[in-house]
Amino acid sequence: MSSAAECLPRHWLAAGRASRSLVLVVVFVALLLDNMLLTVVVPIVPTFLYTTEYEGANTSDAPVQTEPAPPALKAPPFSSMFSYFDNTTVTVSGSTSTMELVNGTESSPPSQPTTTSLPQLSGCPEGEEFLAKENVRVGLLFASKALVQLVVNPAVGLMTNRIGYHIPMFIGFVIMFLSTLMFAFSGTYTWLFIARALQGMGSSFSSVAGLGMLASVYTDDTERGNVMGIALGGLALGVLIGAPFGSLMYEFVGKSSPFLVLAFLALIDGALQLCILQPSKICPESTKGTPVFTLLRDPYILVAAGALCFSNMGVAMLEPTLPIWMMQTMCSPKWQLGMAFLPASVSYLIGTNLFGILATKMGRWLCSLIGMAVVGISLLCVPLAKNIYGLIGPNGGLGFAIGMVDSSMMPIMGYLVDLRHTSVYGNVYAIADVAFCMGFAIGPSTGGAIVRAVGFPWLMIIIGIINVAYAPLCWYLRNPPAKEEKIAILSQECPLQTRSYTSPKTLRHFPLTDDSDVEAEKAE
Repeated sequence: MSSAAECLPRHWLAAGRASRSLVLVVVFVALLLDNMLLTVVVPIVPTFLYTTEYEGANTSDAPVQTEPAPPALKAPPFSSMFSYFDNTTVTVSGSTSTMELVNGTESSPPSQPTTTSLPQLSGCPEGEEFLAKENVRVGLLFASKALVQLVVNPAVGLMTNRIGYHIPMFIGFVIMFLSTLMFAFSGTYTWLFIARALQGMGSSFSSVAGLGMLASVYTDDTERGNVMGIALGGLALGVLIGAPFGSLMYEFVGKSSPFLVLAFLALIDGALQLCILQPSKICPESTKGTPVFTLLRDPYILVAAGALCFSNMGVAMLEPTLPIWMMQTMCSPKWQLGMAFLPASVSYLIGTNLFGILATKMGRWLCSLIGMAVVGISLLCVPLAKNIYGLIGPNGGLGFAIGMVDSSMMPIMGYLVDLRHTSVYGNVYAIADVAFCMGFAIGPSTGGAIVRAVGFPWLMIIIGIINVAYAPLCWYLRNPPAKEEKIAILSQECPLQTRSYTSPKTLRHFPLTDDSDVEAEKAE
C-alpha cells in the first residue's frame, strides 16, 4: 500500500508535466503577479513621495511657523478686560481668536481662522510646484522598469533559443520575488527606483519565456489565439487587482502590506514552476530561430509591434499623471487614486477574453484597427471628467480597446513567424515585449515632461490623435504574404485539396452499374 501511495504523487507530477493546460496555468499566474506588481505601485508612489518629502519637509519647519501663535494668546490686558467686563464670555476667550472688543462690533478677528483653515477643509494637497516636479520624477521611476526590460528582452530571446523556456521562466520568478521585497522595505526615491528597474529584468524573463512557451506548445493558430487570450487575461487580472488593491492596503494597512502579500503569492508561483516546469532541465530548440534583426526588417511584424506600442502608451502615460491630476483638480483622497483605474482593468479583462475568440472570426486586423481607434477616442475624453465618476466611461473604453489590440496582436506575432520565418518564437515575442515596453518607457518618461510644459489635457489630445492616426495601418495585416520557401513547407504540411490533383474516376471498377456514378460522387 505504501509503494502505491508513493507512486500516486509521482504519477500526478508526470501527468502534470505532460499537460499543456498546466503550462497555461503557470504562465497565467506569472503574468498575473508581474502585472499586479506593475500597477500596485501606481497609487502608492505619488502619495508616498508627497507624504515623505513635501509634508515631511514642511512639518520640520512647522515649529518655526507656529511659534508666533502663542504670543497672540498672551494678551493680559485684553484678557483681563474681557473677563472683567463680562464673565460669561470667558469660555470664548480660550480660543485663538479672542474678541478684543466687548461690544462685538468688530468681526475681523474671527475671520482669520476661517481663512487659515480653508485648505484643510478642501482636502486639496498643497505645493503645486512640488506636484509639477513630481510628475517628471514619478514618470521616470515608472519608466525605469520598461527601459530595463527593453534592454534585456533581446538577450532573453536568444537565451530561450539555446536553453529552452523553463530556466528563464524560473529566473524571472527569483528576480520578481527580490524586487517585491525591495519595494516593501524601500523608504526613499532611490531605492524605489532600483526596485522598479529590477522588476523590469524579472518581467523580461517571465513574459518572453512564458509567451514563447505557449506558442511552442499550442501550434494550431486558432487554438493559440484562444490560449493567448486566456494568458493575457492573467495580465488583465493583475492590472485589475493591482491599483485598487494597492490603494486600499496603503490607505488602511500601510505601504509594505501589499508588497508582502505579493511576495507570498510569488513563492506559491515558484513552487508551481518547480513541480511542473523542472527549471533545471535544458531543452534547446531543435531548429535555429530567425535572428532578431531579420524579424525587425519584416514590415508586417513592425506594424503589429507598433500597434502594441502605441495602444499601451496611452495607459502608460495615464499611470503617473492621472493620480497627480486628480489630486490637483478633484482633491481626491488616496483610495480614489487607485480606484480610478478599476474600469480600465475590468474592461481589459473582458476584452482580452472575449476577443481572444472573436478576433479569429471577425479578422484580427479589423479587431486591432477598431481597438486603436477606440483607444484614441477614449483618451481624448479623459480630460473632460470633473470627478472620479466621470472617468468611468473613458477608462472603461480605454481598457476594452487595449484588450482588443493585445488579444489580436499577440497571436498575429506567432502567425507571422509561422508564415514568413522559422517557427521558433523566442525572438518574435521578445520583439512583442520590446514594443510593449517601449510604450511603457516612452509614455511615463515623456508624459510627465509634457504635462509640466503644456498640461494634462494636451497630453491626452496628443496621444489620442497618434492612436487614431496609426489605426489604418492595421489594414496591412489583413492578408500578409508568405515567403516562397514557407509556401513550399506549408503546402507539404497542409496539401491543397483541389480536384485537379486527383482522378477518382480511375478507382471505379468494371463492370459499371447504375449506382457507380453515385459512388464516384461520394468518393469525391
